[in-house]
Amino acid sequence: MAKAPILTPQAEDFPRWYQDVLAKAELADNGPVRGTMVIRPYGYGLWERMQAEMDARIKACGAENVYMPLFIPESYLRREAEHVEGFSPELAVVTHAGGKELEEPVVVRPTSETIFGEFMAKWIQSYRDLPLLLNQWANVVRWELRPRVFLRTTEFLWQEGHTAHATRQDGAAYATRILLEAYEDFMVNVLAMPILVGVKTRRERFAGAINTMACEAMMGDGKALQMGTSHELGQNFAKAFDIDFLDSGGQRQLCWTTSWGTSTRMLGGLIMCHGDDNGMQVPPRLAHVQVVVVLVRDEDGAGDAARSVVDRLLAAGVRARLDANTATSFGRRATDWELKGVPVRVEVGPRDLKEDKVTVVRRDDGSKLTVGLSTVTEVVSVALETVQTSLLAAASKRREARTVAVDTIEEAIEVAQSGFGRIRWSVLGESGEELLATKAITVRCLQNPDGTVPTEIDDEVVAVVARAY
Repeated sequence: MAKAPILTPQAEDFPRWYQDVLAKAELADNGPVRGTMVIRPYGYGLWERMQAEMDARIKACGAENVYMPLFIPESYLRREAEHVEGFSPELAVVTHAGGKELEEPVVVRPTSETIFGEFMAKWIQSYRDLPLLLNQWANVVRWELRPRVFLRTTEFLWQEGHTAHATRQDGAAYATRILLEAYEDFMVNVLAMPILVGVKTRRERFAGAINTMACEAMMGDGKALQMGTSHELGQNFAKAFDIDFLDSGGQRQLCWTTSWGTSTRMLGGLIMCHGDDNGMQVPPRLAHVQVVVVLVRDEDGAGDAARSVVDRLLAAGVRARLDANTATSFGRRATDWELKGVPVRVEVGPRDLKEDKVTVVRRDDGSKLTVGLSTVTEVVSVALETVQTSLLAAASKRREARTVAVDTIEEAIEVAQSGFGRIRWSVLGESGEELLATKAITVRCLQNPDGTVPTEIDDEVVAVVARAY
């Protein structure tokens, strides 16, 4: 009798495969309140690495971390009409606390433009206080009707940046800088995910923004996932919250503000972009466990040798872990580490050690190499860089194969069933975008023909259309 697969095959049922990976790779569980999630240690370790890499890039762009309260007075949101209208269906509102009805309801933050605006107005006095570049790592709540762990949950973790500038040009330049130098750089060079960058249409723009830019990625089933956004808020929030400054001539001017964010949704994207029928594949630069050293059997000094290999890898800066749980079969343990997507596995057993050798296994292609015990650190280091490059190349090749330039809306609808369609915005337009919406297809972003972010929407701009999570 054939052995039943551990995971539902992707080709059979991709959403079921995704749920299987979450559970069997021990990433997360559903929380007790509908739409919430419990992130398990292995999943949270990945998020911590994402935080560290992103935080370094955000700080390199000049922003500093702060923390704002979880509760926001309802009146704050109502001061920017378009913003509250955009978030109204998703708000969680507290009306009672301490056994009494509150005089004013408070909102559990869905995002923090309003409370940042309140304090930016307090902290900014003159042009010397600008630009003010702030970021926070926090949780937010948006009452999600169709939750899916990491992709859409009622509560999720994220970073949100908020900045104020003296001119529109400076604000626009900073929003673009974050998009490219923090977000795209991290997603391509750490997550090994090829990213499309562009602007959102008016229909898809963030509530209260004058321009929204986004990072979009293709998942393994050809659907799109929005991985991060950066917004020019213009002076809308500055007007609502009196965020102004005295310029060098002593005249009072309104600030130009931005906001930008990424979230635990990136974990879902990581799974669906690189995963295969054996589970996750974690890029080495992200992995908090880059190498697992698996002890096959604790005989003839194999245990000491395995611990020595781990120590040498750690000393070389490799994030390594020892699996010496020989009470569980070697095959079971190897399968579990494949499920978790650890980039490289080193197998240490008494048979190979008789010849002073160990086996190095790559997760991306399953290749095995028997190497001398004295060279394992060098071999592993090369393998990690090779796996990183390989994952990006494979994802890029898959996206290229499933991206088609089309000339008509009908062709765009057909292509978007299983990939990305590229169609000139002058052909599609807002009326065509409305038609796509009736087919559950959206414009993911608008790009210049060369794939760069457009500064204006003209006849040459291309719309990327797809189904999306």
